[in-house]
Amino acid sequence: MESWRTLYFPALAEFVRQYGSDTRADTEELRNELLGASTDDILKHHEESVGFLLSYADPDDRMTLVHRSLLFLTELLLSLRMQEGAASREQPSDEPFRSSSFHAVPIGEEAPPGKFETVIQLMDSGIGLFDTAGNLRFLNVQMSRFLQAPRHSLIGCTLRRLFFHPHLDRRTRKFILQMYKEMKLYRRFHGEYQDAQGRFLLVGISQIEELDGDYLVSVKDISEYKQIEQTAFQNDKLAMLGQIAAAIAHEIRNPLTSIRGFIQLLHPYLKEIGKQEYANIILSEIDRANDIIFEFLNSSKPSAPMKQNVPVAHLLKEMILLSESEAHMKGCELHCEIFDPGLTVAIDVKQIKQVLLNIIKNAMDAIYEVGDGRRGRIDVSARREGKYALITIRDNGKGMDRTTLGRLFDPFFTTKEAGTGLGLSVSYRIIRNHGGIIHVDSHLNEGTEFLIYLPYTDVKG
Repeated sequence: MESWRTLYFPALAEFVRQYGSDTRADTEELRNELLGASTDDILKHHEESVGFLLSYADPDDRMTLVHRSLLFLTELLLSLRMQEGAASREQPSDEPFRSSSFHAVPIGEEAPPGKFETVIQLMDSGIGLFDTAGNLRFLNVQMSRFLQAPRHSLIGCTLRRLFFHPHLDRRTRKFILQMYKEMKLYRRFHGEYQDAQGRFLLVGISQIEELDGDYLVSVKDISEYKQIEQTAFQNDKLAMLGQIAAAIAHEIRNPLTSIRGFIQLLHPYLKEIGKQEYANIILSEIDRANDIIFEFLNSSKPSAPMKQNVPVAHLLKEMILLSESEAHMKGCELHCEIFDPGLTVAIDVKQIKQVLLNIIKNAMDAIYEVGDGRRGRIDVSARREGKYALITIRDNGKGMDRTTLGRLFDPFFTTKEAGTGLGLSVSYRIIRNHGGIIHVDSHLNEGTEFLIYLPYTDVKG
């Protein structure tokens, strides 16, 4: 294939899009390559290219597209004719070229898209086709949604123009550049990527011989599948944790009970010799070990919730009262806002209090660890959302990176030196046992937001 064919379509597409701007630089190389090319071949290729552009144009824009493409072809042919006339010292006539240009533009009624094209356009996977010169020849609706740009503005773009496309935001361009580098440097043509929005995308790049060596790019959002996979993996870990807990619970707690009893018997003797603080430390550490074992057992299988109807406003106000003294000591302000005072949920009060207090305590720790002297703030709110009561706890603490966020509910995972890594694992299971959902959104140095969805209850007085 002559090299001008690979240059023609992107130059035409750019001329149509940037009409009125200086596009001489885009057509200069094309004009040099077209010298010596057959006029019939140029007209035939132009007709195919315009037809391709028309398939992406909105109905209101088609006549404008036809008009601009006609100007592009006319100017191009006249330029070539003048160069040929100068070489032969003849005065060129532009009428044959104007007539040929007019007939090369498909202005008739466009045929409706075929069934297979409609299927491709409606696929949930993004599909794009690049030719061997790196020009984008085709993309479906889903691909334009991934790129967050209209299809007609992307068709005909070279890969370089795509990197600097005005409709693409910086994060999307960075994502495209990352895939391109991995393809060129590591020959990686298939893989999973996570974009700036946190979506998991399965990307594949294939060179299709049946399409004259063009590159087929497919992108599929697999975030939901990853979430299902993560949930299943979480459930497997919790089930394994339950088996371990059942096996070791009595083996550890029974000796601790015996040790505690003997220390209590020795307490009067230690008091006589002035060493009663030893007994106090031992008893305190035994109690702490028992608490850890209790959390461990609850993380594997929290007891079935004993539900009762509780006003959300009353529940949150009680949480604020229980937490405000510690918050004051750690330099935090607690704010509570109830958007629906009559909102009621059926919950096990003790278990849900455990969840809320754990999250509020984590928020205070996150603020305290920032240590830059700024005033910490924790906002607690509640409102109705669909069939759920949504309780939100937001802080302006240190936040978390995506790696930490992905493992947040894993048993024994903690970023605290003295943490057990069981608090949020227990909270996750408690909310799930209540038929609810817990979701976390966090960014480094910006804070964290917990969203707890609990089914609300209609209480009629």
